[in-house]
Amino acid sequence: MTTDAPTAAQAGLLACEACQMLSRPAASGMPEYCRRCGERLHFRHYGSIQKTWALIIAAGICYLPANMLPVMKTTTLGESEGDTILSGVAFLYATGSWPLALIVLVASVMIPLGKLVALAYLLLTVQYGSVKSNPERTRLYRLVELIGRWSMLDVFVATFTVAMVQLQPLMSVEPGAGVLFFAAVVVLTMLAAEVFDQRLIWDSAYPHTERHG
Repeated sequence: MTTDAPTAAQAGLLACEACQMLSRPAASGMPEYCRRCGERLHFRHYGSIQKTWALIIAAGICYLPANMLPVMKTTTLGESEGDTILSGVAFLYATGSWPLALIVLVASVMIPLGKLVALAYLLLTVQYGSVKSNPERTRLYRLVELIGRWSMLDVFVATFTVAMVQLQPLMSVEPGAGVLFFAAVVVLTMLAAEVFDQRLIWDSAYPHTERHG
């Protein structure tokens, strides 16, 4: 649905993404900064869509080895055994620690995958010029940003487990290659959420708004 009400961009105003203050750019063409907080101002972030696609594709590539390679290698009496995220979830559940198993499953498997799907959905709807559910899509983007800070939860759990096991005699635990790929997924999805310009979601409702995505 389109509207006749002018947007800030159409009115020649810049909104600060940090403090939301509206500013009118100077005629000099020099870079603009928010007078309140000093944040750099942009009408739209150039190449936002392309950069976000590159980051989530890279995160998707890392997602498979993150779940297939061992995240921990346990050595007991000279015998080594590797555990992936899913095998660790199964072990925790089998030993009765189902709340911890659920936390690791959600934080390690469901949240990263959900973030990838959500960002891909936002990019596709922006590129196809969808004008439906703009408020819902904006809330979805803010949710992706919000949960990003909790994406390393299972790494903290694994670190805590390693520290506890190292205190026991004749047993040691080392991080596996899967941890590196999982950390890459977390960092890449967080960067993708930061690079994506959420204002592009609303541009389709205002056909005369200049886009730089």
